[in-house]
Amino acid sequence: VQLQASGGGLVQAGGSLRLSCAASGSIFSMAVMGWYRQAPGKQRELVAVIPSGGRTNYADSVKGRFTISRDNAKDTLYLQMNNLKSEDTAVYYCNLVNFGRTYWGQGTQVTVSS
Repeated sequence: VQLQASGGGLVQAGGSLRLSCAASGSIFSMAVMGWYRQAPGKQRELVAVIPSGGRTNYADSVKGRFTISRDNAKDTLYLQMNNLKSEDTAVYYCNLVNFGRTYWGQGTQVTVSS
């Protein structure tokens, strides 16, 4: 399984970005997918998760601003980020968990200027 994240960039505070994560392989539709982020000097943290058929879950810091979604027909995971804040600056990673195995994408940089 390979995960390719894209969509990061530089945006002003209050702006929006949409991240995408394209997955190869045939296990996407049954997998739990998630977005994580890691800011400089900090540990990687969960941003949002979406199971194959369950409810989404978000970190408190992004609730009401970020929306995770998936398109199983396209094997693609998304993260719509609105009202971005400087503290959202980080490298964002997509994650896939299936059959007890975990896969990570290469990360995409999101920088929010205040």
